[in-house]
Amino acid sequence: MIRSLLAAVAASAVSLSATAAYPDRPVTLVNPYAAGGPADVVARSLARALEKHLGQPVVVENKPGGGASIGTGFVARAKPDGYTLLLGTSAGHVVTPLMQKTVYDGVNGFAFCSVVAQQPIMLVVNPTRGIRTVSELIAQAKAAPGKLSYGSAGVGGATHLGAELFQHAAQVQLNHIPYAGASPAVNDVVGGQTDLAMLNLSASLPFIRQGRLLALAYASDKRSPLLPDVPTLAEAGVPGAEAATWYSLAAPAGTPAAIVQTLSDTVRAVNEDPDYRRVMQEQAIALMALSPRDAQAYVARDQTDMRRLLGTLGLLAK
Repeated sequence: MIRSLLAAVAASAVSLSATAAYPDRPVTLVNPYAAGGPADVVARSLARALEKHLGQPVVVENKPGGGASIGTGFVARAKPDGYTLLLGTSAGHVVTPLMQKTVYDGVNGFAFCSVVAQQPIMLVVNPTRGIRTVSELIAQAKAAPGKLSYGSAGVGGATHLGAELFQHAAQVQLNHIPYAGASPAVNDVVGGQTDLAMLNLSASLPFIRQGRLLALAYASDKRSPLLPDVPTLAEAGVPGAEAATWYSLAAPAGTPAAIVQTLSDTVRAVNEDPDYRRVMQEQAIALMALSPRDAQAYVARDQTDMRRLLGTLGLLAK
Protein backbone atom coordinates (compact mmCIF):
# COMPACT_ATOMS: atom_id res chain seq x y z
CA MET A 1 0.00 0.00 0.00
CA ILE A 2 2.76 2.41 1.01
CA ARG A 3 4.81 1.38 -2.02
CA SER A 4 1.84 2.10 -4.35
CA LEU A 5 1.28 5.47 -2.70
CA LEU A 6 4.95 6.40 -3.09
CA ALA A 7 4.87 5.35 -6.75
CA ALA A 8 1.79 7.51 -7.37
CA VAL A 9 3.42 10.49 -5.66
CA ALA A 10 6.59 9.99 -7.73
CA ALA A 11 4.61 9.78 -10.98
CA SER A 12 2.71 12.91 -10.04
CA ALA A 13 5.95 14.74 -9.33
CA VAL A 14 7.37 13.72 -12.71
CA SER A 15 4.16 14.92 -14.43
CA LEU A 16 4.27 18.28 -12.63
CA SER A 17 7.95 18.68 -13.49
CA ALA A 18 7.26 17.98 -17.17
CA THR A 19 4.40 20.47 -17.18
CA ALA A 20 6.53 23.14 -15.51
CA ALA A 21 9.24 22.67 -18.15
CA TYR A 22 6.81 22.90 -21.07
CA PRO A 23 7.81 23.12 -23.82
CA ASP A 24 11.25 21.52 -23.81
CA ARG A 25 11.18 20.31 -27.43
CA PRO A 26 9.57 21.29 -30.78
CA VAL A 27 5.77 21.57 -30.99
CA THR A 28 3.72 20.45 -34.00
CA LEU A 29 0.78 22.59 -35.14
CA VAL A 30 -1.51 20.63 -37.48
CA ASN A 31 -3.38 22.58 -40.16
CA PRO A 32 -6.29 20.45 -41.47
CA TYR A 33 -6.24 22.27 -44.83
CA ALA A 34 -3.96 22.37 -47.86
CA ALA A 35 -0.85 24.55 -47.92
CA GLY A 36 -1.20 28.04 -49.36
CA GLY A 37 -4.74 28.83 -48.23
CA PRO A 38 -6.00 31.27 -45.58
CA ALA A 39 -5.79 28.67 -42.81
CA ASP A 40 -2.14 28.20 -43.75
CA VAL A 41 -1.56 31.95 -43.44
CA VAL A 42 -2.96 31.87 -39.92
CA ALA A 43 -1.16 28.64 -38.97
CA ARG A 44 2.28 29.73 -40.14
CA SER A 45 1.97 33.28 -38.79
CA LEU A 46 0.75 31.96 -35.44
CA ALA A 47 3.51 29.34 -35.35
CA ARG A 48 6.24 31.95 -35.92
CA ALA A 49 4.79 34.18 -33.22
CA LEU A 50 4.37 31.32 -30.74
CA GLU A 51 8.00 30.32 -31.25
CA LYS A 52 9.19 33.70 -30.01
CA HIS A 53 7.31 33.29 -26.73
CA LEU A 54 7.65 29.55 -26.14
CA GLY A 55 11.35 29.36 -26.95
CA GLN A 56 10.92 26.20 -29.06
CA PRO A 57 10.24 25.59 -32.76
CA VAL A 58 6.56 25.32 -33.73
CA VAL A 59 6.34 23.25 -36.92
CA VAL A 60 3.24 23.44 -39.13
CA GLU A 61 2.11 20.13 -40.60
CA ASN A 62 -0.65 20.12 -43.24
CA LYS A 63 -3.12 17.23 -43.11
CA PRO A 64 -5.94 18.24 -45.49
CA GLY A 65 -9.08 16.43 -46.54
CA GLY A 66 -12.36 15.06 -45.28
CA GLY A 67 -13.88 18.45 -44.52
CA ALA A 68 -10.97 19.07 -42.11
CA SER A 69 -11.72 15.77 -40.33
CA ILE A 70 -8.41 14.09 -41.25
CA GLY A 71 -6.18 16.61 -39.50
CA THR A 72 -8.68 17.18 -36.70
CA GLY A 73 -8.98 13.44 -36.04
CA PHE A 74 -5.19 13.06 -36.09
CA VAL A 75 -4.82 15.55 -33.25
CA ALA A 76 -7.73 14.06 -31.30
CA ARG A 77 -5.83 10.76 -31.21
CA ALA A 78 -2.45 12.33 -30.38
CA LYS A 79 -0.76 12.06 -26.99
CA PRO A 80 -2.24 14.80 -24.73
CA ASP A 81 1.08 16.33 -23.76
CA GLY A 82 0.90 19.72 -25.51
CA TYR A 83 3.30 18.80 -28.29
CA THR A 84 0.67 18.11 -30.97
CA LEU A 85 -1.76 21.00 -31.42
CA LEU A 86 -4.47 21.84 -33.93
CA LEU A 87 -5.43 24.96 -35.80
CA GLY A 88 -9.12 24.19 -35.38
CA THR A 89 -12.07 25.45 -37.40
CA SER A 90 -15.84 25.17 -37.28
CA ALA A 91 -15.63 22.61 -40.09
CA GLY A 92 -13.42 20.12 -38.26
CA HIS A 93 -14.83 20.61 -34.78
CA VAL A 94 -18.50 21.23 -35.45
CA VAL A 95 -19.90 20.98 -38.96
CA THR A 96 -18.28 17.83 -40.35
CA PRO A 97 -19.15 15.78 -37.22
CA LEU A 98 -22.76 16.99 -37.60
CA MET A 99 -22.90 16.11 -41.30
CA GLN A 100 -21.20 12.73 -41.19
CA LYS A 101 -19.86 10.16 -38.73
CA THR A 102 -16.35 10.97 -37.48
CA VAL A 103 -14.00 8.95 -35.28
CA TYR A 104 -13.71 11.84 -32.81
CA ASP A 105 -15.92 14.17 -30.77
CA GLY A 106 -15.27 17.63 -32.17
CA VAL A 107 -16.11 19.44 -28.94
CA ASN A 108 -15.48 17.08 -26.02
CA GLY A 109 -12.49 15.40 -27.67
CA PHE A 110 -10.38 18.55 -27.31
CA ALA A 111 -9.02 20.97 -24.76
CA PHE A 112 -9.43 24.39 -26.36
CA CYS A 113 -6.57 26.73 -25.49
CA SER A 114 -8.12 29.71 -27.27
CA VAL A 115 -10.15 30.93 -30.23
CA VAL A 116 -7.50 32.99 -32.00
CA ALA A 117 -9.09 34.66 -35.04
CA GLN A 118 -12.15 35.16 -37.22
CA GLN A 119 -12.54 36.09 -40.89
CA PRO A 120 -15.71 36.65 -42.99
CA ILE A 121 -15.81 35.39 -46.56
CA MET A 122 -16.15 37.06 -49.96
CA LEU A 123 -18.35 36.06 -52.90
CA VAL A 124 -16.17 36.10 -56.02
CA VAL A 125 -16.75 35.16 -59.65
CA ASN A 126 -14.58 34.52 -62.70
CA PRO A 127 -14.80 37.81 -64.66
CA THR A 128 -15.23 36.01 -68.00
CA ARG A 129 -18.69 34.78 -66.93
CA GLY A 130 -20.35 38.13 -67.67
CA ILE A 131 -21.58 38.51 -64.11
CA ARG A 132 -20.91 41.94 -62.61
CA THR A 133 -23.32 42.08 -59.67
CA VAL A 134 -25.11 39.79 -57.22
CA SER A 135 -28.37 40.55 -59.04
CA GLU A 136 -26.89 39.33 -62.33
CA LEU A 137 -25.60 36.18 -60.60
CA ILE A 138 -29.05 35.43 -59.20
CA ALA A 139 -30.65 36.03 -62.60
CA GLN A 140 -28.25 33.61 -64.33
CA ALA A 141 -28.67 31.00 -61.60
CA LYS A 142 -32.47 31.15 -61.81
CA ALA A 143 -32.39 30.93 -65.60
CA ALA A 144 -30.38 27.68 -65.49
CA PRO A 145 -30.66 25.98 -62.06
CA GLY A 146 -27.58 23.94 -61.15
CA LYS A 147 -25.53 25.09 -64.16
CA LEU A 148 -23.30 27.59 -62.35
CA SER A 149 -20.69 25.85 -60.20
CA TYR A 150 -19.04 27.10 -57.05
CA GLY A 151 -15.89 25.93 -55.33
CA SER A 152 -15.45 25.64 -51.56
CA ALA A 153 -12.54 24.87 -49.25
CA GLY A 154 -14.25 21.60 -48.31
CA VAL A 155 -17.56 20.11 -47.27
CA GLY A 156 -18.84 21.60 -44.03
CA GLY A 157 -16.57 24.63 -43.86
CA ALA A 158 -17.66 28.25 -43.74
CA THR A 159 -17.04 28.59 -47.48
CA HIS A 160 -19.46 25.71 -48.15
CA LEU A 161 -22.10 26.76 -45.63
CA GLY A 162 -21.80 30.39 -46.74
CA ALA A 163 -22.70 29.35 -50.27
CA GLU A 164 -25.54 27.17 -48.97
CA LEU A 165 -26.88 30.12 -46.96
CA PHE A 166 -26.61 32.33 -50.05
CA GLN A 167 -28.56 29.80 -52.16
CA HIS A 168 -31.22 29.49 -49.47
CA ALA A 169 -31.58 33.26 -49.05
CA ALA A 170 -31.47 34.03 -52.80
CA GLN A 171 -33.61 30.98 -53.73
CA VAL A 172 -31.16 29.72 -56.35
CA GLN A 173 -29.49 26.37 -57.06
CA LEU A 174 -25.73 26.12 -57.66
CA ASN A 175 -23.48 23.10 -58.27
CA HIS A 176 -21.04 22.50 -55.37
CA ILE A 177 -17.44 21.48 -56.13
CA PRO A 178 -15.57 20.85 -52.83
CA TYR A 179 -11.78 21.06 -52.55
CA ALA A 180 -9.25 20.18 -49.85
CA GLY A 181 -8.63 23.82 -49.04
CA ALA A 182 -9.12 27.38 -50.27
CA SER A 183 -5.96 27.47 -52.38
CA PRO A 184 -7.02 24.80 -54.93
CA ALA A 185 -10.57 26.17 -54.86
CA VAL A 186 -9.55 29.70 -55.74
CA ASN A 187 -7.11 28.46 -58.40
CA ASP A 188 -9.93 26.67 -60.24
CA VAL A 189 -12.18 29.74 -60.16
CA VAL A 190 -9.33 31.81 -61.57
CA GLY A 191 -8.63 29.11 -64.16
CA GLY A 192 -12.29 28.88 -65.19
CA GLN A 193 -12.89 25.28 -64.06
CA THR A 194 -15.55 26.63 -61.68
CA ASP A 195 -17.63 29.78 -62.03
CA LEU A 196 -17.59 31.32 -58.56
CA ALA A 197 -16.81 30.77 -54.89
CA MET A 198 -17.32 32.12 -51.41
CA LEU A 199 -13.82 32.19 -49.93
CA ASN A 200 -11.88 33.84 -47.14
CA LEU A 201 -10.76 37.24 -48.34
CA SER A 202 -7.10 36.35 -47.78
CA ALA A 203 -7.40 33.58 -50.41
CA SER A 204 -9.06 35.72 -53.07
CA LEU A 205 -7.65 39.22 -52.44
CA PRO A 206 -4.47 38.90 -54.58
CA PHE A 207 -6.53 37.71 -57.56
CA ILE A 208 -9.13 40.44 -57.05
CA ARG A 209 -6.39 43.06 -57.12
CA GLN A 210 -4.95 41.51 -60.30
CA GLY A 211 -8.35 41.60 -62.00
CA ARG A 212 -8.47 37.80 -62.28
CA LEU A 213 -11.43 37.56 -59.91
CA LEU A 214 -14.36 39.92 -59.48
CA ALA A 215 -15.58 40.55 -55.94
CA LEU A 216 -19.38 40.69 -55.81
CA ALA A 217 -20.17 40.95 -52.10
CA TYR A 218 -18.81 40.46 -48.59
CA ALA A 219 -20.60 37.98 -46.31
CA SER A 220 -20.40 40.21 -43.25
CA ASP A 221 -22.50 42.86 -41.53
CA LYS A 222 -20.09 45.57 -42.72
CA ARG A 223 -17.80 46.17 -45.67
CA SER A 224 -14.14 45.18 -45.63
CA PRO A 225 -11.71 48.10 -45.19
CA LEU A 226 -9.50 46.37 -47.77
CA LEU A 227 -12.26 46.54 -50.43
CA PRO A 228 -14.52 49.39 -49.30
CA ASP A 229 -16.34 49.63 -52.65
CA VAL A 230 -17.59 46.04 -52.48
CA PRO A 231 -21.06 45.83 -50.87
CA THR A 232 -22.15 43.38 -48.21
CA LEU A 233 -24.57 40.66 -49.26
CA ALA A 234 -27.34 42.46 -47.39
CA GLU A 235 -26.59 45.66 -49.30
CA ALA A 236 -26.65 43.62 -52.51
CA GLY A 237 -30.17 42.41 -51.72
CA VAL A 238 -29.44 39.08 -49.97
CA PRO A 239 -29.77 39.56 -46.20
CA GLY A 240 -29.30 36.71 -43.75
CA ALA A 241 -26.36 35.06 -45.53
CA GLU A 242 -23.49 36.25 -43.33
CA ALA A 243 -20.75 33.65 -42.79
CA ALA A 244 -17.26 33.62 -41.29
CA THR A 245 -14.42 31.26 -40.48
CA TRP A 246 -13.04 31.05 -36.97
CA TYR A 247 -9.73 29.53 -35.96
CA SER A 248 -8.88 27.95 -32.61
CA LEU A 249 -5.77 26.59 -30.96
CA ALA A 250 -6.73 23.18 -29.60
CA ALA A 251 -5.03 20.25 -27.90
CA PRO A 252 -6.26 16.67 -27.37
CA ALA A 253 -8.64 16.18 -24.44
CA GLY A 254 -6.70 15.26 -21.32
CA THR A 255 -3.88 17.74 -21.93
CA PRO A 256 -2.78 19.09 -18.51
CA ALA A 257 -4.67 22.26 -17.59
CA ALA A 258 -1.41 24.08 -16.85
CA ILE A 259 -0.20 23.50 -20.42
CA VAL A 260 -3.54 24.59 -21.87
CA GLN A 261 -3.39 27.77 -19.79
CA THR A 262 0.23 28.42 -20.83
CA LEU A 263 -0.79 28.24 -24.48
CA SER A 264 -3.81 30.47 -23.89
CA ASP A 265 -1.65 33.07 -22.15
CA THR A 266 0.85 32.85 -24.99
CA VAL A 267 -1.85 33.56 -27.59
CA ARG A 268 -2.78 36.68 -25.64
CA ALA A 269 0.87 37.79 -25.64
CA VAL A 270 1.24 36.95 -29.34
CA ASN A 271 -1.61 39.32 -30.20
CA GLU A 272 0.57 42.20 -29.02
CA ASP A 273 3.31 41.26 -31.51
CA PRO A 274 3.31 44.07 -34.14
CA ASP A 275 4.49 41.81 -36.98
CA TYR A 276 1.78 39.25 -36.27
CA ARG A 277 -0.89 41.97 -35.99
CA ARG A 278 0.23 43.51 -39.30
CA VAL A 279 0.05 40.21 -41.19
CA MET A 280 -3.41 39.47 -39.83
CA GLN A 281 -4.71 42.97 -40.59
CA GLU A 282 -3.42 42.71 -44.16
CA GLN A 283 -5.54 39.58 -44.57
CA ALA A 284 -8.66 41.15 -42.98
CA ILE A 285 -8.40 38.65 -40.11
CA ALA A 286 -9.76 39.81 -36.75
CA LEU A 287 -7.63 38.67 -33.82
CA MET A 288 -9.18 37.01 -30.77
CA ALA A 289 -7.73 35.56 -27.57
CA LEU A 290 -10.39 33.67 -25.63
CA SER A 291 -9.62 31.92 -22.36
CA PRO A 292 -9.82 28.09 -22.31
CA ARG A 293 -13.23 28.21 -20.62
CA ASP A 294 -14.59 30.85 -23.01
CA ALA A 295 -13.13 29.03 -26.03
CA GLN A 296 -14.79 25.75 -25.02
CA ALA A 297 -18.11 27.59 -24.58
CA TYR A 298 -17.65 29.39 -27.93
CA VAL A 299 -17.21 26.10 -29.79
CA ALA A 300 -20.12 24.44 -27.96
CA ARG A 301 -22.34 27.41 -28.83
CA ASP A 302 -21.28 27.18 -32.48
CA GLN A 303 -22.23 23.50 -32.42
CA THR A 304 -25.73 24.40 -31.18
CA ASP A 305 -26.14 27.11 -33.82
CA MET A 306 -24.82 24.91 -36.62
CA ARG A 307 -27.07 21.99 -35.67
CA ARG A 308 -30.04 24.34 -36.08
CA LEU A 309 -28.73 25.77 -39.38
CA LEU A 310 -27.85 22.39 -40.89
CA GLY A 311 -31.28 21.11 -39.90
CA THR A 312 -32.88 24.01 -41.75
CA LEU A 313 -30.75 23.32 -44.82
CA GLY A 314 -31.38 19.56 -44.66
CA LEU A 315 -27.69 18.78 -44.22
CA LEU A 316 -27.65 16.99 -40.86
CA ALA A 317 -26.39 13.40 -40.89
CA LYS A 318 -29.25 10.91 -41.05
